[in-house]
Amino acid sequence: MTPLVLTNFVAGGHAAVDSDLIDVINPATGETIARAPLSSPAVVDAAVQQAAKAQREWRRVPAIERVQHLYRLKALMERDFDEIASTITLECGKTFGESKGELQRAVENVEVACGIPSMLQGEFSEDIARGIDELMIRQPVGVCAIIAPFNFPGMIPMWFLPYAVACGNSVIVKPSEKVPLTMQKLGELFHEAGFPAGVVNIVHGAGETVDAILDHPTIRAVSFVGSTAVARHVYARAAASGKRVQCQGGAKNPIVVLPDADIEMTAKIAADSAFGCAGQRCLASSLAFAVGDAAEPFAQAMADIAASRKVGFGLDSGIEMGPVITQQSRARIEDLIGKAELEGADVTVDGRGKRVAGLDKGTFVGPTILKNLPPDGEIARTEIFGPVLGMMSLATVEEAIERINSGAYGNMACLFTSSGRAARKFRYEAEVGNVGINVGVAAPMAFFPFSGWKESFFGDLHAQGRDGVQFFTQEKVVVERWPEEWSRKF
Repeated sequence: MTPLVLTNFVAGGHAAVDSDLIDVINPATGETIARAPLSSPAVVDAAVQQAAKAQREWRRVPAIERVQHLYRLKALMERDFDEIASTITLECGKTFGESKGELQRAVENVEVACGIPSMLQGEFSEDIARGIDELMIRQPVGVCAIIAPFNFPGMIPMWFLPYAVACGNSVIVKPSEKVPLTMQKLGELFHEAGFPAGVVNIVHGAGETVDAILDHPTIRAVSFVGSTAVARHVYARAAASGKRVQCQGGAKNPIVVLPDADIEMTAKIAADSAFGCAGQRCLASSLAFAVGDAAEPFAQAMADIAASRKVGFGLDSGIEMGPVITQQSRARIEDLIGKAELEGADVTVDGRGKRVAGLDKGTFVGPTILKNLPPDGEIARTEIFGPVLGMMSLATVEEAIERINSGAYGNMACLFTSSGRAARKFRYEAEVGNVGINVGVAAPMAFFPFSGWKESFFGDLHAQGRDGVQFFTQEKVVVERWPEEWSRKF
């Protein structure tokens, strides 16, 4: 089968490919399924100019008319739901069920953005002084850029894109070069939904393309999700160019299991958190702090689930976990498991060397349990981004909270307990942006912000909901007076 050659989508049409191409690999089979262009700074500039031209007219379209396109987009996404979800699985590797769950979250963000006519409302104060009124209105920022990661090619762009266009901005989307097909399909749906040419543009590429976006003077806002190292680079470089920036970074998400938790239920939830999407999500649980008497039964329950989890091609029935994204990712994850073993951890379930019959070129890593992970070792601090759960035994919930708060990341922490007192203490004191109580993946709904803290987030306003509206608009304050004697002249 000849791989599909992708093109950039600019000003409502497919731009000719005049740059080098990169292979897009199905991680379950190792097959090349597409080839995507590595766009140069000149190609980025041409797309930005078209986006800027379109935005000047798009901002004048009333908000209530702009969202009609989003209503149509939602219907189109639901029409093509299974097709898009299959594309996610083919290029990203997750199971079909996980892909459908991801896409549902994307649809929910479109739904929330349809409320822009209300969320854009400003403020008005009458008679701040005699005969003088003051008002604040929200206006679009201009051209905005979205730099998306590989792990959620359908959902994460939709944390930003619907809000940006509903607020009157135009958008340049740079999908991950590892998974460009999903965004290409969604871009076609934006076009079919009737968005004017140039309002939504897709530019493929890698590092050079990203830097061209960060440096471009016409792009006024940048949204990014990826590793902390790259998030720090994006934030610093874009901010140095005078842009507003929101950057979601990495994570080392802990779960805390108290002795009064339902161990069987907790283990099932924790396994879905740690091994779902092959551990390649920013809300995957990668550390487990078992307190007191919970340690041994929880460790045994987790080992049983990890050892029995069915790994394979995500479109096959009965598969519970797919591959990691690349051969390089697999090698890195297996190397980190080895380092944990050298540090003294017990590898009670070992996912290294995982092979799936008929898929010899697949990049599979099996679910892995690292028991007695040294708390001060490198692996206790490192984001593995794979299906690996490190486990430690602690004496008290206070000790668990202290360990959470001493970590560099602050994306998510979850507590499993039947104690309301412990739950309140945990949510009050844990220094993370997303807290779960008897929940393994504390993913906010679309009308709440995705609130990472510390090195898990760089910026001020987060993705989704009202934070998204504030990020994609700028406030204008107007002070006005209309003296009666002026009115009499007319």
